Amino acid sequence: MSRPIPPLLNMIAELVALPSMSSVSPAFDTGNRVLCERLAEWLETLEFEIEMQAVGQRHDKVNLIATRGKGGAGLVLAGHTDTVPYDQARWTSDPFVVTERDGKLYGLGTTDMKAFLALAVEAAYCSRDATLSAPLVILATADEESSMSGAHALLASQRRLGRWALIGEPTCGLPVRAHKGILMESIRLIGSSGHSSNPAAGRSALDGMVVLMQDLMQWREQLAHSHRHEDFPVPYPTLNFGRIEGGDNPNRICQSCELHIDLRTTPGLGLAEARQTLHKRLRKIATALDLQISFRALFEGIEAMETGSQGDLVRACERLTGQLSGAVDYGTEGPFLTALGMETVIMGPGDIGVAHQPNEFISLASLDPTIAHLTALIQQFCMNPGTPGIPACK
Repeated sequence: MSRPIPPLLNMIAELVALPSMSSVSPAFDTGNRVLCERLAEWLETLEFEIEMQAVGQRHDKVNLIATRGKGGAGLVLAGHTDTVPYDQARWTSDPFVVTERDGKLYGLGTTDMKAFLALAVEAAYCSRDATLSAPLVILATADEESSMSGAHALLASQRRLGRWALIGEPTCGLPVRAHKGILMESIRLIGSSGHSSNPAAGRSALDGMVVLMQDLMQWREQLAHSHRHEDFPVPYPTLNFGRIEGGDNPNRICQSCELHIDLRTTPGLGLAEARQTLHKRLRKIATALDLQISFRALFEGIEAMETGSQGDLVRACERLTGQLSGAVDYGTEGPFLTALGMETVIMGPGDIGVAHQPNEFISLASLDPTIAHLTALIQQFCMNPGTPGIPACK
């Protein structure tokens, strides 16, 4: 019998060739429906039931939910379909054409994370003859790299997808059970302008922002002591001043100043609590300085995630890799899947260090071990105990 889906490397190449960038800038933002339709085409041949879930108001933005088997206590293999934008001039090859050299596959999204979606399809193919006692779901979401609108749509629907979820973000194949939360906020001060020769002629928003930033640095130090979590490479919350803009001329007192910050939270510090504290502290200072202050969420954020160390999926991934699960400082869609009642682990091929970079690549040597891990997890969580193992792919 001929193979009903393309060879693995062809699937990776086809997915990379389909642009699916997401961006907060409309000029760089594209849809993902065509890519999801390609995944659906392959999965339908493997007897998966296909659902395209609408994301927002755009016809070209969807989540793909592909299910084989019945029930609600199975395994979800999850990944996002979108990539970040790219800088063509810094690539040594076409970002949309997979190029193999030195044992690596180069292309936009190879690591983050189109190759994992192809590997999930391949693992489903390897398991095609298995009788499932619990469903296998392949989930492919939209807009993880920008608004998380795909994950928000999934959470809003309250769909019961499964009991366990593996997100194949690049972790060098190592299991991750915790990551930090993220929020991004704009802070704007409004004062009054005047001639720079007389400081009393106005109220400087830029001077006020200096005071606010000093307070934020103190808060940053407090968080580093009060919310330490030693599992993380950076074991405390971080607060970054990413952008500041204010004033229009050296000889005018600055009327308006805006600061953009990025706050990464450890488990135990919720986003609502962090925002409330941030706003309360800075409003008090602005009032004392007789300045107007306003806040705007640049990114509503994602909560920190932490899955218990004794969870079934955590232990299964540790057993497969021979490595204890760890924590990372970046964020994923994990908190959304956790909120839907799933024990969630992050584990996938590729190195986060080459994600979002020119000449992104994934190692060829990482592909077969990933397939072996995924098929082993399918056997453990979707098949009856004692069922004969899934044979090697042919």
